[in-house]
Amino acid sequence: MLRLLNRINPLACILAGIMALCLASLSHAASPILSRVVDSGVLRVAMSADQPPFTMRSRDKSIIGFDVDLAKYLANAMRVQLEIVEKPFGDLLETLAAGEADLVISGMTITPTRTQQVDFIGPYTLSGKSILTTARIKGVVEDTAVFDHPEIQVAALENSTSQSFVERELSRASLHLISNYDQGIQMLLTGRIDAVVADIPILKLSMLRYPEAGLSMIEPALSIEPIGIAIPGEDAQFANLVGNYMDAIEKTGFIKQLHEKWFEDNNWIMFLP
Repeated sequence: MLRLLNRINPLACILAGIMALCLASLSHAASPILSRVVDSGVLRVAMSADQPPFTMRSRDKSIIGFDVDLAKYLANAMRVQLEIVEKPFGDLLETLAAGEADLVISGMTITPTRTQQVDFIGPYTLSGKSILTTARIKGVVEDTAVFDHPEIQVAALENSTSQSFVERELSRASLHLISNYDQGIQMLLTGRIDAVVADIPILKLSMLRYPEAGLSMIEPALSIEPIGIAIPGEDAQFANLVGNYMDAIEKTGFIKQLHEKWFEDNNWIMFLP
């Protein structure tokens, strides 16, 4: 019996070793995004650069904003370097699906349709839709239904919830899809369109930047928009890690600090072009 055990034990040890290696390999394979982030020491975050105050380009050409600070804090908490992958808003989810980024932080609303494509962590803040128009039109508006008319020209960001809002609530209006908000605001200022539909913080910033243009915003908010972090759906370990870090970031009061910096204090406007 002793000789039999001596013969079996080495084999059992080898099998156990092989099993351990297989399990380690499976664990590594089960978390491809987390493994890539750990191995490379880099967290790739996709965002646009034209969703103020979430993301925007400063006078020195760098990208600043609420979401930039959040991404930096998240990467720092993970003890990895941050790499910003800049893309138009409408291309962000495609960028994530192509494996060109590890997550998206870019003022992205959590919706059922998007959740069919990706997972979301959050929401980490709330926003809402409104309509930015000129004082001339605002003066005769008693109900937002006035914008639902074939002669009304409305701009909205392509592949955004603003586009969905216009198609759903202002379906009779003439919709102009824009690739960035600066384009839409310039169209409004030059009279090519009658209104821009976007998140309230973006519209408020436009009113601050062009105080003499007579811009007006329809209030109160027309919708509630929960903003979250989009991540690929195939990596539960990575999702768990990001979720845990976001819980910790919330508890430290950092999200509150970001709200005060980017939504309540307008001093950062001086850094814009």
